[in-house]
Amino acid sequence: MVRKDFETYLSVEGVRIGERDVEMLRAIDRCGSMHRAAEDLGRSYAHLQRRVDEIMDAAGPITERERGGADGGGTALTDQALELVEQFRRLRGAFEGVAAVTESVFPGTVVERTGEVATVETEFGRVLAVVSDERGDVRISVRSDAVVLTLPADAPDREQTSLRNQFAGTVRDLQAGEAVVRLTVELDGGTELVALITRASRERMDLGPGDEVVASFKATAARGVGAVSDREN
Repeated sequence: MVRKDFETYLSVEGVRIGERDVEMLRAIDRCGSMHRAAEDLGRSYAHLQRRVDEIMDAAGPITERERGGADGGGTALTDQALELVEQFRRLRGAFEGVAAVTESVFPGTVVERTGEVATVETEFGRVLAVVSDERGDVRISVRSDAVVLTLPADAPDREQTSLRNQFAGTVRDLQAGEAVVRLTVELDGGTELVALITRASRERMDLGPGDEVVASFKATAARGVGAVSDREN
């Protein structure tokens, strides 16, 4: 099963280097001192030193002492640290380009309601969705980061999961970034549903155009609003 966590980070020898770590390295570079960087970030010096040590154990030297100057010296980043910052910048740029969250929108008709949750008839089957009003004709939207993709043999049991919406489909298109892949899945009736998965997950499932998948999402991930044709003039 593919579940998505799109926090950008570098992994070095099992240590995750994320946004806060890069922010710390940039502050050290900008301030020229661990103490001043801690003050600038509003963090404790002990915390910064501990984190620098953790990253250093995995990635090698990332800071070095500078001697001399009016303040008697300071701390500078090593070439290794500057390369980590640059790698993170490139990764985040590629990640944000492909991993921008989009919504798939499709029309349907409410056939049953239980409180805020409605059963909506669509071209590709019945969808459980949160519908905010009493209109009968609605438009259902599903965020791409809420869609879970599995191979057909690995589809979750509806009775054992909160992913109550499950639909078979075929991969029609994919766009791969350095870390994230956006896939367009064609469901019954030609309806297209967009999903985001990690590149590692795509490679593990060996997905490509023409492959069959099951797209799943929670009822709370599907939102319905009244269709334009159903609104008052």
